[in-house]
Amino acid sequence: MHSVVISGTGLFQPPHTITNAELVEAFNRYADLQNEVHAQAIEAGERTALQHSSVEFIEKASGIRQRYVMEKTGVLDPQRMHPRFEERRDDQLSLMAEIAVAAANEALQQAGKTGADIDMVLCAASNMQRAYPAMAVEIQQALGAGGYGFDMNVACSSATFAIEQAVNAVRCGTAQCVLVVNPEITSAHLEWRDRDCHFIFGDVCTAILVERADTACSKNVWEVLGTQLATQFSNNIRNNFGFMNRSEDADRDARDKTFRQEGRKVFKEVVPIAAAHIASHLERLGYAPTQVRRYWLHQANLGMNQLVLKKLVGDATEDRAPLILDEFANTASAGSIIAFHKYREDLSQDDIGVICSFGAGYSVGSVVVRKRS
Repeated sequence: MHSVVISGTGLFQPPHTITNAELVEAFNRYADLQNEVHAQAIEAGERTALQHSSVEFIEKASGIRQRYVMEKTGVLDPQRMHPRFEERRDDQLSLMAEIAVAAANEALQQAGKTGADIDMVLCAASNMQRAYPAMAVEIQQALGAGGYGFDMNVACSSATFAIEQAVNAVRCGTAQCVLVVNPEITSAHLEWRDRDCHFIFGDVCTAILVERADTACSKNVWEVLGTQLATQFSNNIRNNFGFMNRSEDADRDARDKTFRQEGRKVFKEVVPIAAAHIASHLERLGYAPTQVRRYWLHQANLGMNQLVLKKLVGDATEDRAPLILDEFANTASAGSIIAFHKYREDLSQDDIGVICSFGAGYSVGSVVVRKRS
């Protein structure tokens, strides 16, 4: 069995930002237009008037201040309220593959590797651009990688679940160098017309290189001490969009065909699940939560992260668990990886850290690492 390390990470950051003020202005214009169109039904009590959103509401509810998106004009158009993407030909690189390659190239450069060194590609994200061919295989070809690749989806836990698959493959010898990419174009499946969630998500792509310790040449290497995954079914976060909608004669624009959640239930139920999961994983490896120098947590909600941390170590400092949510918003599976990418250089040799994600499913994944160099 081989020792396994993370030797490089990459981040693709989209070119456009939407501030809370911009988002609120667009949403409130949409709400006014809808209330005007349905004025008679609202007056008759047959329909509820849409309420305005506000910057204060968003920041108090989430801690989010802005988000990056691949395209913003469509999102901010009150007559549209979703991105405008140009359809690409089959012989062109797809949008998800394009941003995955950009993030992967940064990870490869950091690790001192090339695409030819990769022998396994995992594309793990909350939604895939198409059913097939697999995004991972397209990314594999674009990078000049060998071996094999496949897609996987465990919603916001996709990255940590993929890291376990990568670690297991390297540890047992079926692969030597695995690329995990998380292209999250969440703007395409967020319901921007829903006041309760219109501010939650942002677009991004992250990449992680997992390889055998004896082949690593990076200056920043993290030994993987262990991984742990868990799932527990819940309908409190759900998206019913899929290939069978057409055969069901379902409305593809219906509310249930985009992201929706029971936010209060998710908060109440996921926090104890995530905290207990991390604590049990650390105990299995012989560590107490207070021995962990840094937690790179899933970036969904500021209050959620603070409460998880308080349950584990009694406090909630940003040094212990860095926040990227305010700048990036919730980026689904990529959130904890962005935090790891941006906030690990200051740690010392032998420091312990935990990468953890939690989300729809419910799903929780944790990766315990130790800084080697």
